[in-house]
Amino acid sequence: MASSREIEHTAAAWLARRDAGDCSERDRQQLDAWLDASVAHRVAFIRLDAAWRQSDRLKALGAGVPAGVVPARGSWTPSPFGNADEPADEPRHPHPTHTDADSPRRIPRQHREQRRSLLRHFAAAAALALVVSLALGWRHYAAVEQASYRTAIGDLQEVPLADGSTATLSSDSRILVTLSHGERHVDLQQGEAFFAVAKDPARPFVVSIGGRRVTAVGTRFSVRRDMADLRVVVTEGLVRLESDRLPNGLRQPTTLLPAGSVALASDAGVVVHSGSVQQAEEYLSWRSGFVSFHDTPLATAAAEFNRYNTRKIVIGDASVGAMRVGGNFRWSNTDAFVRLLAQGFPIKARQQGDSIVLTRR
Repeated sequence: MASSREIEHTAAAWLARRDAGDCSERDRQQLDAWLDASVAHRVAFIRLDAAWRQSDRLKALGAGVPAGVVPARGSWTPSPFGNADEPADEPRHPHPTHTDADSPRRIPRQHREQRRSLLRHFAAAAALALVVSLALGWRHYAAVEQASYRTAIGDLQEVPLADGSTATLSSDSRILVTLSHGERHVDLQQGEAFFAVAKDPARPFVVSIGGRRVTAVGTRFSVRRDMADLRVVVTEGLVRLESDRLPNGLRQPTTLLPAGSVALASDAGVVVHSGSVQQAEEYLSWRSGFVSFHDTPLATAAAEFNRYNTRKIVIGDASVGAMRVGGNFRWSNTDAFVRLLAQGFPIKARQQGDSIVLTRR
């Protein structure tokens, strides 16, 4: 496949041949075939042709003759950049006058060469303009800031971003932030993060998690990654949840999540719970050092505590894991949580290395 520069040069060569006045029918057929071969060919040719016409150099070559009128033979100025207002009473290179109205008016070879030379220079300038535009485009979309942040187990971190947004990382979390002029992108590689997004309609704020994306302009929401599953909690504004093609070959439909929404996404689909903003905020109590449970299986509550502590709670009995618990607890105080379990449930807790094993009493 030809490069952009090669296409520009070829387009300029065809333009020079077409405007030289000696383009045969076969040449026109070859030009049409080249234009039809690729959209890039046609775009390059049209762009060069339009720029050439707008540059007014044809008028300079024609010594002031209006566009669309072929100058009389021999009436060209000696320089394509000569004074267009200078009268051409006597041609610098006189030629016999043709009296036959049907005889073709051919452009002198010297001037054809001059025009070809001009077109070559113009093509080089166009190629340079293309390179500059590509460079400007690269500057527009290339990353202007890229940084990664992570937290250890039991740590929280609030990260100010260069666009005015903030990201609050939960325990044992990791993000890669790439801010460009065209997009603000965060790759949530592990854990959970809450985002307070600065409004910028020209640059959407995108959080990617595997094959899924959460997009916002100015809003407040959290994204949590649990292996292949995803949880999105929106407390302000509106976000869009969409996915690439999943491992099972399906593409899940786009989901719009207003404030108060809690979305759980997995390979099986997306389940959205709509409630009040206050209810959604309870999922984010980890930012204040708490975890909240409402009729939650103990196995799920134990897993939530384990996200914030190196000393893990181990469910040693399936019947214990099925017990339901509720309340607000400090996630940093595992011992207090276990004591409450032992006091209020038929549960026995024993230390086993760095773990606390819960069994039925």
